[in-house]
Amino acid sequence: MQLEVFTKALADQTRLRILLLLASGRELCVCELTQALELAQPKISRHLAILRESGLLQDRKAGLWVYYRLHPDLPTWAGTALGNLYSGSMTETLFQLDQQRLENASRTGENCAG
Repeated sequence: MQLEVFTKALADQTRLRILLLLASGRELCVCELTQALELAQPKISRHLAILRESGLLQDRKAGLWVYYRLHPDLPTWAGTALGNLYSGSMTETLFQLDQQRLENASRTGENCAG
């Protein structure tokens, strides 16, 4: 992965928010990301496609849903950078709220898989 591809992916706030939710090691589907980020499904899907095409994400289809996770073959430096960004994001309200909405939806069963 080229550094330029990596940094361009991070340059958009929606893509950064998606990556930070996935940086915790979770695998998430589009509807979970839609709920966590409070954004429309087409916008989330468009950014997921960019992240997948850039090599940052890997997807897997399971029934009606497509699940996304960080690509397991990311270079060490990219994984370290995402881990550092994840740690740093926990002090910022926007990213805290994303995490809280995701946790609340998971806890209450309000995610797409029910």
